[in-house]
Amino acid sequence: MKKYSLLLLATAFTLASFAQKAVITFETKTYEFGKIAEEDGNATYVFKFSNTGNAPLVVNRVQASCGCTTPTWTKEPIEPGKSGSVTVTYNPVGRPGMFTKTITVYSNASEEQVVLIIKGEVIPKSQTGSSAYPVIMGDLRLKSKVVQVNNVEKGKSMNRVIEIQNAGKTDLKPVLENLPAYISVSVQPEVLKPNQTGNITFTFNSKNTNQWGPVTDEIYMVLNNQRKYSDEFQMRVIGNVVEDFSKLTLDQKQKAPILETKGRTIDFGVVKQNSKKSFKFNLTNKGINALEIRRVINNNSELKVFPVKMSVKSGKTQALAVDLNARLLPEGDYKKSITIQTNDPDNSFVIIVINWKVQK
Repeated sequence: MKKYSLLLLATAFTLASFAQKAVITFETKTYEFGKIAEEDGNATYVFKFSNTGNAPLVVNRVQASCGCTTPTWTKEPIEPGKSGSVTVTYNPVGRPGMFTKTITVYSNASEEQVVLIIKGEVIPKSQTGSSAYPVIMGDLRLKSKVVQVNNVEKGKSMNRVIEIQNAGKTDLKPVLENLPAYISVSVQPEVLKPNQTGNITFTFNSKNTNQWGPVTDEIYMVLNNQRKYSDEFQMRVIGNVVEDFSKLTLDQKQKAPILETKGRTIDFGVVKQNSKKSFKFNLTNKGINALEIRRVINNNSELKVFPVKMSVKSGKTQALAVDLNARLLPEGDYKKSITIQTNDPDNSFVIIVINWKVQK
């Protein structure tokens, strides 16, 4: 009877643990801008949401469907009952006509991906050379200096094209340098006559990068062999290397790795100013195939996490070491997060919330 009672108690505790989940609830998921005058510039809308669950909510990342849409969001963990927002800015310059764009919100909520939609119609202004190509790099004009590739499945490639124009009075040869191994570039035509337009085609080849998840690199425009590695001539490539689990066979799904952790929170407790603390966070593979920790995404300067990659065999456990350095941190409560990217189809992005309190 005693064993039976203990079993019931353990089962109830387990069910209660699983019940702890954040729930992200948006006031609206679609916004209609109506008619937007191109000459008025950026249009912005704030999508508000609340955490209606019973565990801290962490918005890990927000991905727009194109480089014309820029999202910002609440990055601090949101306690149950509290609110946050996703601010979406659409750039109408050079984009006349109707538009529909999606913004995907990734979080640790019960609904891990939420798609937001913005719609509208851009009323064009009369085009001149400068307004059609708003980015200036010497005599070269560009439609954009950001190459937004979005999601690229591992092993595949994706192209993006940026239009350019020679606004000078002499021939212009644009060349891009400081290219990472996964980016190749083709400029057509190779030499632009005065006032001539052309295209730069960027190819993002995920086979040539070891990184998973968000990838960002800066490259530089060189005109007629004149190198000026400054902000004026800098371009940025933004992509996200992901794994496509939708094509797994039944056998592959049955043999897939299964990540198990004892909770999704690390609590350092009270930390003295200018001191350090460490924590071992165990990762167990309950599946058959090896569990691959693709990457640990950590944007916190006071936290160090290692290793950032590992392989965990079936039935085995390995630990992530999380080091906290409270040097120069002001007194107060802290709540941060890291993201673990894995090859577990059901836990490809796992958010770990980290809490501590600094005291003198």
